[in-house]
Amino acid sequence: MFYIFQEIADYLTYNLLSIVEGSYIGNTVNFFIYDILKIGFMLVAINYIMAITRYYFPMEKVRDLLLKHKLYGFDYLLAALLGVITPFCSCSSIPLFFGFISAGIPLGVTFTFLISSPLVNESSLYLFPAFFGVKNTIIYNIVGIVISILGGLLIQKLNMGKYVKTDLLKSGLKKKLKDKYKDQKIPRNELIRLWNKEAMDLTKKVFPYVVLGVGVGAFVHGLVPEEMITKYLSNKSWWSVPVAALLGTPLYAGPISIIPIIEALIGKGVPMGTALAFMTSAVTVSIPEALMLSKIMKKQLLFTFFGITVFGIILMGYLFNAL
Repeated sequence: MFYIFQEIADYLTYNLLSIVEGSYIGNTVNFFIYDILKIGFMLVAINYIMAITRYYFPMEKVRDLLLKHKLYGFDYLLAALLGVITPFCSCSSIPLFFGFISAGIPLGVTFTFLISSPLVNESSLYLFPAFFGVKNTIIYNIVGIVISILGGLLIQKLNMGKYVKTDLLKSGLKKKLKDKYKDQKIPRNELIRLWNKEAMDLTKKVFPYVVLGVGVGAFVHGLVPEEMITKYLSNKSWWSVPVAALLGTPLYAGPISIIPIIEALIGKGVPMGTALAFMTSAVTVSIPEALMLSKIMKKQLLFTFFGITVFGIILMGYLFNAL
């Protein structure tokens, strides 16, 4: 769905800048341009959608709609399934996460999506069977959804809403506009101006962090030291799984690009659970993601999110090693 951005990135990198294709610098620059275009577009588009949604559909109604049903946890399951069908990496899912927060969706539900989107995605649905078999694919997806739901429920249970920087998402423009026109119908051009102002104000606040995060991601992209990782992770000791999860955390990789690396690691003797722990931590949590999220949440919530997610990934690794 973002093919046009890849075309632009390829043209700018290899034609306009004349950087050698396949080189580290070429891959870094290409990755940076592509991710900036993709995430920037998503950020602007979702901020516009949420600005319009907030005007016509107040936050209270969103919350009431989600909490209306009697089946406990159903909203978390929906958020997890939404994450499954959205083709996002850890950073690409953040604009939609911001949109959920600004729409007043419960914090635990938004984190369920944030965990699920990169952890259980299109690659785990249609690439996993070819590499790891149908049985492992089914187990991985079920466990990934369970981790996402439990992670979101735990964050909600800890009442960590106070650590979200909600002031960033608040806007008094709607009230001012309604006060100006009172009982009169607000002109369409005034509404468009309102939505444009709200969307761009939030985008301007967040986008520098997107640039910083993508810059870090581009720098480490492709720097997966396969030989060193194979050396340490092929060890079948109990500590290899948590080490794999911690090694993957600083990296930034897309789910599709890292699967062949995981296949190679398994082929060299790394246990499947250990290899999957490395893969899932690389695609689900990353330094670029932390930099972007730090704009909208305090460190207490950020560390809790990373801790819960990494702990779930480690448990998944032990499970697959035991099978």
